[in-house]
Amino acid sequence: MTTVSAILFDRDGTLVADVPYNGDPERVRPLPGAREAVALARSHGLATGVVSNQSGIGRGLLTTGQVRRVNERADALLGGLDLWLFCPHTPEDGCPCRKPRPGLVRAAAVRLGVPPAACLVVGDIAADVLAARAAGARGVLVPNAATAPEERRRFADDSAPDVLTAVRDALGAAAGRTPA
Repeated sequence: MTTVSAILFDRDGTLVADVPYNGDPERVRPLPGAREAVALARSHGLATGVVSNQSGIGRGLLTTGQVRRVNERADALLGGLDLWLFCPHTPEDGCPCRKPRPGLVRAAAVRLGVPPAACLVVGDIAADVLAARAAGARGVLVPNAATAPEERRRFADDSAPDVLTAVRDALGAAAGRTPA
C-alpha cells in the first residue's frame, strides 16, 4: 500500500454545502466534520487541496473571480488548505482537467510535490472517484442526498459515511490499521 501524502477534496457537497453555481461567498457553509477533517489531515503532516469542477464559468453563470472569492471564503472557514484548483469548462468542452478525467488530480499532485499514487481524493459523486482512479490515486465516495443510488452501489467498497471518517480511515490505513 502506498502511503497517503495528500488528501484532495471535492468542494461542493463534500466540504461545503452545494449551492449550485454559487458566486456569493456569504452563502458558503462548511458541512459537518469538514473543518475537523482538514485539521486532522494537516495535523498528520498531509498536504491538502481542493479539486473542483466549476462549469458555471464556462456556462457564463459565474466569473473566475467569483469562484476564487467563494474558494477564499471556504478556505477561511475550513482552516486553510494548501491548494485550490478548479476546472472552468463545461462537460461538452471535453477538456482533460474536468473530472472524471484525471487532469485536476494530476495537476494538484504536481503542485503539492507528491506522486498521484500518494493522493486520496474524497468526493460526493462518481466523477470524483473516477478522476482519482484515472490519475492513479485512490478515491473515496462520501455520499450525500444528491449522490445517485447507482453510484452508492458502485463505490460501496470505496466509501465513507462522511468526510471526517474518510480522513480517519485513510490515516488508519496509512498506519497499517484496518479502516473501520
